[in-house]
Amino acid sequence: MGPVAMPARHVRPAPPEEVPSAARRIWLAVRTPTEIFVWSRVGIWLAALFAYLWFVPHPPPLAESYAGNWDRPEFHDLGWGLDVWARWDTEWFVKIAQHGYDAAPGAPAFYPLYPSLMGLVATAFLGHYVLAGVVIALIAAYASFVLLHDLAKERLGEDGARRAVLYLAISPFALFLQAAYSESLFLMLALLAFVFAERRSFAAAGIAAGLALLTRSSGLALVPPLLLIAWPSWRAIARLVPGLALFAVFPLLLWSELGDPFAWVGAQKQWERELSPAGPLGGIWLGLTHWHPVNTDLLHAITVNAECWAFLLLYGFLAVIAWRRFGAPYGLFAALSLALPLSVPSSRWPLESIPRFGLVAFPLFLALATLGERPRAHTAILLVSAVLLGISIVQWTQYQWVS
Repeated sequence: MGPVAMPARHVRPAPPEEVPSAARRIWLAVRTPTEIFVWSRVGIWLAALFAYLWFVPHPPPLAESYAGNWDRPEFHDLGWGLDVWARWDTEWFVKIAQHGYDAAPGAPAFYPLYPSLMGLVATAFLGHYVLAGVVIALIAAYASFVLLHDLAKERLGEDGARRAVLYLAISPFALFLQAAYSESLFLMLALLAFVFAERRSFAAAGIAAGLALLTRSSGLALVPPLLLIAWPSWRAIARLVPGLALFAVFPLLLWSELGDPFAWVGAQKQWERELSPAGPLGGIWLGLTHWHPVNTDLLHAITVNAECWAFLLLYGFLAVIAWRRFGAPYGLFAALSLALPLSVPSSRWPLESIPRFGLVAFPLFLALATLGERPRAHTAILLVSAVLLGISIVQWTQYQWVS
């Protein structure tokens, strides 16, 4: 007897793969950075309000505020819930937005893009400058999270991209990404410059870098890496130049308002900073030999300098990792972001603000994300960052200088 023929089974064809709509593709691309942005910004804001209400704020007396000639040492815009994000340099940005660069002798040390945007947005907000500054910072911070996630995903995968954005979101000085400061705007423009350059859109990369140069002096750190990405194509380099030339707006503005197009060159002297003939080595040497300012408590001086040195060494280590893992342009940008402030050290605190300057050197967070691949390292990074961020928030709300 031969084999019994089995009835043919009807195999249902697999349904065609559903192609996500354009809106869904956009949401899938921004979901992770959006989630991290929302909960981190809300958490930091609530922590700042709690610290402000729990401790008694100690605003600096008028005689000790910058230049000794401000109308008030603290802001009263829309109430303490918003004004908690207006401290220290915010006064300079608001004064420039309101009155231009003749507001005070040290004003040209602050570059024009952020205060100009602040003044423009404040007009729409009925003259609420702090609100305008915070809104600009938050929008730029969100864009920075999305751009960093996009860059990191191409190099580290989805998990690595999440870590990079997460480490940025809760870094010890992440509070500046929502304060009325220029950090968020600069970070967004620096990321845009790299994204455009990597995609061979050098004209757009030059414009982003030129706007970054109009935001902070550290925009200069973008120029060599972009040239390195464009090399050896002279045509690509030529496309960068018109955008970089946007910086000419600043001296022209100073010439119009002050009659001195080079006022920005010597403005750092108003802040006890001066270019060292030894470059970054000058700042390092002063950090080793002039770490205890006159009339400063010894333990306080030790603590401040220990923090600065710890972050400088960490950033240097991460810059090396960024160079080796992601290429010379990324490592060079990180290194130059440290070298520039070290080349113009403060005579009082030579390493002042070095920890905060690392916040906008985004390759450092790409490098940190590579270290966080191991679970124990990831946990340690999160715990240390969260603790130091909490300390910085309390310092900020109490009018203590943060970095």
